[in-house]
Amino acid sequence: MPVAPLPDGVHPAWLPSAALRAVGSRRVRVVGDGPVVATVRGEVAAAVAEHGGALVDDGPVDLELVCAPDGGEPDPEAFVVGRSGTTTLVRAIDGVGLLYGFHHVVRQGESAFRGEAAPERHAPRQPVRMLDHWDNIDVHPVMGQVERGYAGGSIFYDDGVVRADLSRARAYARLLGSIGVNRVGLNNVNVHRTEARLLTDLLPEAVRLAEVFRPHGIRVHLSVSFAAPMTLGGLPTADPLDPAVRDWWARTTAEVYAAIPDFGGYVVKADSEGQPGPFAYGRDHADGANLLARALAPFGGTVFWRAFVYNHRQDWRDRTTDRARAAYDHFAPLDGAFDPNVVLQVKAGPMDFQPREPVSPVVAAMPRTSLAVEVQVTQEYTGHQKHVCYLVPLWREMLLFRPWGEGGATVADVAAGRTGAPAGGVVAVSNVGDDPFWTGHPLAQANLYGFGRLAWDDRLTPEAVLDEWIGLTFGEAADVREALHDIMDGSWPTYERYTAPLGVGFMVNPGDHYGPGIDGYEYSSWGTYHFADRDGLGVDRTRATGTGFTGQYPASWRDVYESTSTCPDELLLFFHHVPYGHVLRSGKTVVQHIYDTHFEGREEVVRMAGRWARLEGRVPGEVFERVTALLREQLRSATEWRDQVNTYFWRKSGVPDAHGRTIY
Repeated sequence: MPVAPLPDGVHPAWLPSAALRAVGSRRVRVVGDGPVVATVRGEVAAAVAEHGGALVDDGPVDLELVCAPDGGEPDPEAFVVGRSGTTTLVRAIDGVGLLYGFHHVVRQGESAFRGEAAPERHAPRQPVRMLDHWDNIDVHPVMGQVERGYAGGSIFYDDGVVRADLSRARAYARLLGSIGVNRVGLNNVNVHRTEARLLTDLLPEAVRLAEVFRPHGIRVHLSVSFAAPMTLGGLPTADPLDPAVRDWWARTTAEVYAAIPDFGGYVVKADSEGQPGPFAYGRDHADGANLLARALAPFGGTVFWRAFVYNHRQDWRDRTTDRARAAYDHFAPLDGAFDPNVVLQVKAGPMDFQPREPVSPVVAAMPRTSLAVEVQVTQEYTGHQKHVCYLVPLWREMLLFRPWGEGGATVADVAAGRTGAPAGGVVAVSNVGDDPFWTGHPLAQANLYGFGRLAWDDRLTPEAVLDEWIGLTFGEAADVREALHDIMDGSWPTYERYTAPLGVGFMVNPGDHYGPGIDGYEYSSWGTYHFADRDGLGVDRTRATGTGFTGQYPASWRDVYESTSTCPDELLLFFHHVPYGHVLRSGKTVVQHIYDTHFEGREEVVRMAGRWARLEGRVPGEVFERVTALLREQLRSATEWRDQVNTYFWRKSGVPDAHGRTIY
């Protein structure tokens, strides 16, 4: 299969021609058959044509890529790579494993062709590595074409149908295949009227997209509305226990598999933020999920059922209601009630993708249920892809969190099924659009790349992942590499410093979630409060005096979070309402910490912008100009965050800044 050329003006991201020079300048043999092996052969053919090597069928070679049976290898996604004499050899039992092995060699560059190397097996640590697209076929009047999308319109849809020209989608599938993503959800979890029809009369459109992703080992999923039997099937009910409803889903699902034999399954957001669900019929979420699971089971399909269920019509006066508790309260009692092909998709934190949250207690509460951990690549609460915010350190910290304490299993272990529970996987909300740079901010490409790599192996360090991305995207120049590490390695803590402090979260403008809106949600129905008053701030989630949320954790963390003396400072205000004079481990009071971090965070952005400015002429001009403009906006926004947050808490507390800096 030939490598499709990029549309004019589209950035190649981490697969520019130069990234394949080491492979393309050599003699290469590809052995095997099938559509994904054909993709590998096409990659090699394009690379050697560009860089002077040769794709050969016999004779000595520098690189041999072999897809062949191996009775001892059970995993079709695994590969073995080694080097003997003058030949680097990659072996896999399936085309997708060979594709991953090929890109492993691409990442290694020239080092893949030096010295001797004993055969080494590589396999993904997570069985499912999935990206959910929040794309709408029709442009939504409020959210636009891509909900919470910060990089333009959809690369899939235009004018109410799938795009006639899918070359951009093909290039995207190639990027995802290179980093090991193996599932893609094609449409918004908030399923609107037209998107719902992808299940029925618009199914041929989904078929076209499945054909784009299949050659890269990626299965497609559809987000479906729980009310589809009514809105699409004309039934009077969507009750999951109604025989007519069960029959409708069974027939409809069979038709989907007749059109897309390798269809992955469904993604469902139900009884959440206005989406229909089983609660309307007095049923629980196991009833709802199992309805779809049984329709999918004969075909090997999976339903990813999102656990993002909470009351979004809270009374802000009622401090006993706690949105953070909701997922556990709804789902933990249902452990063991879900069918084997249901995966409960749980947000990594208990709230909503904030810059700092604890890990969701649901992860440790359902040992008999398949769980997938969900993170957000699109930067809804981390700067809208206008701010540099490298998120791999955040995700790795959450994936390596040990809910049962030191020596216990990690969150990644739970998702992968390494604790004895059924395997689930890792899922993320995609951040691409039709912007020439894919992600709007050229440096935000690192988050998309990093998600795939971390989902493949949670043991990779964020610095190593970023180093890979820099090398593939910008080449090997040491000064560029050093500068980008300097700008990006600590960019998540920088963002955290100038936004909401100490884990409190949600101090953003309602609606678009960009920029400071400290009281924007404070008196709203969404359950996202900071409770700042003249004496202190934070949410009391203790068992002793608060909402009892701490009690949802295993004992090792329940007791840590319960007390201000042991609660990590970075989560203090998530779990506790404390006085402004409460002293942190740094020796600073809470209010002085707020002042200092907001001044420091803003100054770090100044330094980042200065560091980037010195790269003029060292990176492509269009990249330099886009990042320069976005850093200018980041600095403007960080200044606004600094001034609004510091002024707000000075006026609330009456406590002056110890350093006498300007606070308005």
